[in-house]
Amino acid sequence: MKKHEYFVYIMTNKSNRVLYIGVTSDLQGRVYDHKNKTFEGFTATYGCDKLVYYEEYQWIQDAIAREKQLKAGSRQKEVDLIIVENPLWNDLSDSWYD
Repeated sequence: MKKHEYFVYIMTNKSNRVLYIGVTSDLQGRVYDHKNKTFEGFTATYGCDKLVYYEEYQWIQDAIAREKQLKAGSRQKEVDLIIVENPLWNDLSDSWYD
């Protein structure tokens, strides 16, 4: 049986001031798109090219529900979530592109 993988992720810019929350089935590919500004839009405009947080889900419905929950919450809750898992706000994708 095929294992499904879906991700909710948070990207930020160099100064960690702008947060972007997204959902994808290909986290590495999507982060590559953000880093290379493949698509025009929010992340390209604001330079959100640093992956600072992600969660994995088996079902897309769960990932979408979590994305909506995070987007509906306060910025402080998003920041707190990042700090718990990644207190130095490191780019979690750095090792993918060495």
